[in-house]
Amino acid sequence: MINVLFIGDVNGKPGRQALAALLPKLIKEKNIDFVIANGENSAGGFGITIKTFEELLHSGVDAVTLGNHIWDKKDVISILENDRRLIRPANLPEGNPGNGHAIFTIEKSGRKINIGVINLVGRVFMLAVDCPFKAADKVIKEISQNAPVIFVDIHAEATSEKQAMGFYLAGRVSGVFGTHTHVQTSDERILEGGTAFITDAGMTGPFDSVIGVKKEIIIRRFLTAAPEKFEIAEGNVRLNAVLTAVDEATGKASSIERLDIKYE
Repeated sequence: MINVLFIGDVNGKPGRQALAALLPKLIKEKNIDFVIANGENSAGGFGITIKTFEELLHSGVDAVTLGNHIWDKKDVISILENDRRLIRPANLPEGNPGNGHAIFTIEKSGRKINIGVINLVGRVFMLAVDCPFKAADKVIKEISQNAPVIFVDIHAEATSEKQAMGFYLAGRVSGVFGTHTHVQTSDERILEGGTAFITDAGMTGPFDSVIGVKKEIIIRRFLTAAPEKFEIAEGNVRLNAVLTAVDEATGKASSIERLDIKYE
């Protein structure tokens, strides 16, 4: 059995600081074997840079997934071309740099275990991209023989799209975890066939905010409808994640635990 931690959207400097402080201890306490984090908001809330990517890795993250803010920082192209640990949505149109999935090999008790990670982005209220369901089919067919353990980050706005993806992939992957809305849902469960699922893993960042942004800015925007530059908030920083136990031979999940840890 292996323990895999999936961390919700790491948002800005407060999120990175919380990750650096909390993750190493959490890995030891929970006997975590592999860590995945969504990092598309790690650079000031919009995109990812070489610096923020390296910070996530240094904190203990093994694989970093992205989403709709993938192109917000120009650094991302260089990272995607040179480091498979950064995974972009697999359903972006052909011709984009990087890869929509990666296989990682870990060692436990003297055995090598392959773990596949797939990133998808939704289409409802999101980007004009290829079908995430068909993209998932294609990647799973390609990697399932070499990686019995597979996790999917579905970065999407609509709850319905994320839940549909969970049921669509049930029994074919070890876990389907939603990201993007920054609000952790309480519907974690094991779907039929041994697939761990949660509609949204939540956010690692400041919770005295509106999904990570200073609340005063968002309130003014709702009141006036006038555009205003978003700024990352600072107070009540937390780490949101889900911890999943998986049989490395069958790829089936046996448990999923939702985590909401305050960073003091």
